[in-house]
Amino acid sequence: MSINPEIFRSYDIRGTYPDELNEEAAYAIGRAFVRKSQTKEVVVGSDMRLSGPSLKTKLIKGITDEGAKVFDIGLVSIDTIYFAVGILGHQAGIMITASHNPKEYNGFKMVLKDMQWIRGEDLKDDVLNLPALSAEAKGSVEKLDIMPQFIDHLLSFVDVSLIKPFKVIVDAGNGMAGKIIPLLEPHLPIKVTRLNFELDGSFPAHPSNPLLPESQRQVIAAVLEEQADFGVIFDGDTDRLNFIDEQGQFIKGDIGMLLLAKEFLKREPGKGISYNVSCSKIVPEKIKEWGGVPLRSKVGYVNVSDAMRDNDGIMGGEISSHYSFRDNAYADSGFIAFLILLQLISSENKPLSEIVKPWLRYYKAPEENIRVENRQKIFAIIEGFKHKYTDGQQDELDGLTVQYQDWWFNVRPSNTEPLLRITIEADSPELLDNKLAELKDFALSLK
Repeated sequence: MSINPEIFRSYDIRGTYPDELNEEAAYAIGRAFVRKSQTKEVVVGSDMRLSGPSLKTKLIKGITDEGAKVFDIGLVSIDTIYFAVGILGHQAGIMITASHNPKEYNGFKMVLKDMQWIRGEDLKDDVLNLPALSAEAKGSVEKLDIMPQFIDHLLSFVDVSLIKPFKVIVDAGNGMAGKIIPLLEPHLPIKVTRLNFELDGSFPAHPSNPLLPESQRQVIAAVLEEQADFGVIFDGDTDRLNFIDEQGQFIKGDIGMLLLAKEFLKREPGKGISYNVSCSKIVPEKIKEWGGVPLRSKVGYVNVSDAMRDNDGIMGGEISSHYSFRDNAYADSGFIAFLILLQLISSENKPLSEIVKPWLRYYKAPEENIRVENRQKIFAIIEGFKHKYTDGQQDELDGLTVQYQDWWFNVRPSNTEPLLRITIEADSPELLDNKLAELKDFALSLK
């Protein structure tokens, strides 16, 4: 069996099709998942990626060859899988998706009952050392439609009667939002202008990653042209969502999280809000101001979810625009974030730009990535930062974070690529530029 070991990532399984991830791997992953988890049933869904049908066929064969039953829920968003396992109580779920990655990619996200995440690296040895097939009884396959229940679940997060008749631009990016939003819209008083709602895994309109400027141009132009109240853009499997205000300004993920946190803390004061180490320092400041408890975690939606689960959290988020919710089995959902925003803006009774304006008091650079092929070298560079910046307040929750009164930075290794990631924020643009140049020069001097 020749399966590329590089497809087993920190959070999921992912690679380019068919050279890194193919049908042979899909079959082995199906078998190994059942053997490792000892589950008797698996809910399987997929997004609209072009390689999805063939990978799904082989994944299901692997699952059933090991004797487990498959509930095939068809073309769905990732949070439909989470709903099936975390809310409806199915034993396990696998989603065939590569999230926001380019069209050449595909992958698998895997969960067990009670939303126990199966990370790609957890399954690596089981797949690569898979024994000969021994199961005698084959599992069955049953088609299952849980979409009506899923839509009811999403709507349970808001009081629709409180939502005003907003004009909203929704860019589905040719992803699964193109299927789900039309099912939600009849229940809402809003008028949706649809962009790129055709399901197409070749992503003809723009890349599936909402954080790329070329992905934002169309929705921003539409918001301004239509004079909409706001706009939203989803990634392919809809676990990531970004907001655009009525002035066409793209709202970063950590500021978007504050919009949601404000509404949730209004409902349940004193609860925890989880966020990761790369978020702006305005995040814990506002959470405390609103009577909540800031819960700081490592980067990664799984880590944010775990921090929320372990510390009486009600929701969590990160700058990559994953937003997780306690009452969604601690899993993320772009649609719940969308609905919460509708209710928040309705109650605030002012434009989105005015709501977020007081929170934009610090200056944050885009994440800087420095390629370092040797992973041990990355850790050596981080150790160098630790010795150089001893006059700041340090912690090593995820890489190294050093805080000063008027600026802070984090350096950490990428979980998926040979990169050193640098995040920096300062109280002024001048200080930001100076310190970013200083950090980059120091990292390159150690490389």
